[in-house]
Amino acid sequence: MSSTFLGMPAAPPRAPYGAGNLRGEQKFPKTARGELRNGQLRGNLHKATHSIRAKRLSVTAELPDWEQLRDAGSAIKTATMNRLPELLEQLERKVTEHGGTVHWARDGVEANEIVTRLVKETGSDEVIKVKSMATQEIGLNEHLETQGVTAYETDLAELIVQLADDKPSHILVPAIHRNRDEIRDILRASIPGADPDLGSDPAQLAAAARAYLREKFMTVPVAVSGANFGIAETGTLSVVESEGNGRMCLTLPKTLITVMGIEKVLPRYQDLEVFLQLLPRSSTGERMNPYTSMWTGVTPGDGPQEFHLVLLDNGRTAALADRIGREALNCIRCSACLNVCPVYERTGGHSYGSTYPGPIGAVLTPQLAGMHATKNDPNSSLPYASSLCGACFDACPVKIDIPSLLVELRHQHTEQAGAGAEKLAMKAAAAVMSRPGLFTVAQKAAGVGGRVVAGRDRKISRLPAPFDGWTDSRDIPAPPQQSFRSWLASGEGEATLQAAAEEGARLRDDPRHEAATDTHEEGNR
Repeated sequence: MSSTFLGMPAAPPRAPYGAGNLRGEQKFPKTARGELRNGQLRGNLHKATHSIRAKRLSVTAELPDWEQLRDAGSAIKTATMNRLPELLEQLERKVTEHGGTVHWARDGVEANEIVTRLVKETGSDEVIKVKSMATQEIGLNEHLETQGVTAYETDLAELIVQLADDKPSHILVPAIHRNRDEIRDILRASIPGADPDLGSDPAQLAAAARAYLREKFMTVPVAVSGANFGIAETGTLSVVESEGNGRMCLTLPKTLITVMGIEKVLPRYQDLEVFLQLLPRSSTGERMNPYTSMWTGVTPGDGPQEFHLVLLDNGRTAALADRIGREALNCIRCSACLNVCPVYERTGGHSYGSTYPGPIGAVLTPQLAGMHATKNDPNSSLPYASSLCGACFDACPVKIDIPSLLVELRHQHTEQAGAGAEKLAMKAAAAVMSRPGLFTVAQKAAGVGGRVVAGRDRKISRLPAPFDGWTDSRDIPAPPQQSFRSWLASGEGEATLQAAAEEGARLRDDPRHEAATDTHEEGNR
């Protein structure tokens, strides 16, 4: 009897290379260097992130069970990822039972094609949009434009970015890199019939955008949204927002198309109790979102009469297959990690080259799109765009251990990169340090070499490649002329140790020292 080889199982695919907005054109250090020279950007980011941080700390401090809520959110998301396939099938059944239609999109290319087909079937060449990271991720607006369909962003910040032909730089506040005067100039130049004397007062700016969008809300028959949550138990979708534009898009058009990443599903309707407390406090520093919209399929005579749900993979299954990295899929897109990150605050969101900036973007983007698609893949630099200070972990409402995930991705990149200069240097260092005699010789040589290359201030300001990356941004103290090991073995070292031992013995025998020690320990108790 002959056996049949069925082949090895293939890893789930990442998001297609060159499609959507999950990869920049340059590596993070190069793009960040340019952004660091933008003083206006840094001022805008500092003011905005510090304001949001202060509000978040204030409203989270009000809840005595905040940490328990974080634990609950983390547990729910982890359990969801462990049974994601069955929950997605349950969601599909429930949406279908309530008159909706579910479409499965393997990647952004397929999702764009599905949405375009659905829009054209309505006969419309316009859509109004709710702010959506998923549609930004796949580049839906750009694809619709190539197919003769115009998409109008209705979120004020997204509208500003769209009118300026710009890109979002923050998950929650896409136009965080713009100040009032810049926004005024954008609206004046881009809105038909805008008042040439439009001022920079926020109320005036909002009124100008509202007047422009009002006609679109009342006349465009198709809306496209994302979803903050999808409930498998009931087939309910939910969008939370602060301006009311989402409510208009979700209720007025005849057709509603929702593009939802598959990780946004939750098992039970009751789970919303946890996340509707975690999300607003972590994102905008509010106790609750001004607008929380939920809908289940189609209701005759009320709201859109045709509902389509596009379930988007686009690398999420690949992330799910990573035993460690899958934790990034727990993200609820609150942006709290961006607002506390010292790297993001100084470089801004555009430096990351992805729809998802900041600490979570540095983890999520390589998970979705990979970081070895080309020889010098820009995504390979993202795991290093962090100081690993841990502030993001402390701020995350679902306790994603972002620093550990970044370290893991660095490990994966190093393993994939092969025998580079850094890896060879580490191997050489291990070979030397594992041999005491050789290590002693190396220490003596380093002391001699340090005296040669160091300046009068005993600092080394320039090292040759491949170590020049260190000295590009910092000076290195020259190695001491005498190593600690050689000093310890010298007569001076032995005498110092002997004197320290005698002093220790004297203190132990001194009753006054013993009494002082007891008092100190009693105070600690």
